[in-house]
Amino acid sequence: MQITHAEVTPVELRLRQPVRMATSAEIAKITAIFIRAETLDGRNAWGCTVAHPILSGENPEETLRACQAGATLLPDLHPTNIEYSLSKLSTEVAGSNAALCAFDLIFHDLLSLAADMPLYRILGGYRDRIQTSVTVPISNVQESVQLARDKAKLGFRKLKIKGGLNPEEDVRRVQAIHRALPNITLRLDADGGYTVEQALDVARVLGDKLEMLEQPTPAHDLGALGQATKHSPVPVLADQSLAGPSSALELASHRFADGLSIKLASCGGLRCARQIDAIARAANLSTMVGCLIEPALLIAAGLSFALSSPNVSYADLDGHLDLLNDPSLPGFRLEDGWLISSDVPGLGYTVNLN
Repeated sequence: MQITHAEVTPVELRLRQPVRMATSAEIAKITAIFIRAETLDGRNAWGCTVAHPILSGENPEETLRACQAGATLLPDLHPTNIEYSLSKLSTEVAGSNAALCAFDLIFHDLLSLAADMPLYRILGGYRDRIQTSVTVPISNVQESVQLARDKAKLGFRKLKIKGGLNPEEDVRRVQAIHRALPNITLRLDADGGYTVEQALDVARVLGDKLEMLEQPTPAHDLGALGQATKHSPVPVLADQSLAGPSSALELASHRFADGLSIKLASCGGLRCARQIDAIARAANLSTMVGCLIEPALLIAAGLSFALSSPNVSYADLDGHLDLLNDPSLPGFRLEDGWLISSDVPGLGYTVNLN
């Protein structure tokens, strides 16, 4: 199976409603970059990534240049020699994890197509479905409750409440949602917006209402994250503090978190995600497979990884649901908050850029 050529296509994707994070202004659109690789026998495989200064930490122009540079190498690389090929591409894309992720997806897609098996089975095949959370964005108490009710009516039973701007308001929002939906599992994601003291105050007040507290303190301050983890009655997961296997090793060895949230576009793809998961598993830390605001093709890849490992305790794979013009369609099914794989070879998706 030889790759003959590759095409790189950036696409600006719009959100239904702008979203706000604790450390940023509103986000109304993202840039997704799709790469199509064609093989000598007429197969097509797709890779995809997201470029956004806040979400991925990379500018779209830089990521696009890295993708274009890497695409010129593809005809010289064999799809089934994944380690060698991705090592060569890692040098070519000059440290762009977002770009490397797109190529990683292409090679894993081609490998599973060649094996005539779904990718999640190639990676481990631990399960064929997993329950995902869906996001309740930052808003006032009344709006948060209504948004939560709307998500629950769609069948979701796990809600991730975004916070971090105002800890007292976050407490009120979580309490109000819990009163309205007492049988729904709640997670709180502060996106690094709290001090240690604020994180612990929130965790103690909401201890019996939260499944987890995600990235309560600033990403760069691992000491603060460790203090929050040590004294919190609620499991604490690292998100933005996790940049790759080396940071995963530091987080695990010092027990700075109870678990790690892995996002493919941030870490460089499936190969890197599996390395991080292995570190977490060895350290007895839980793994969550998360996402950015991203196309369904990336969600399909994240789902393949989530289904492959017994160490994945949480899934947060809803980043495609609020995109208006996503050219990719997933092969998986979403039923009552459960993501269910399709048993087709490869990642399972269709892409229409016309």
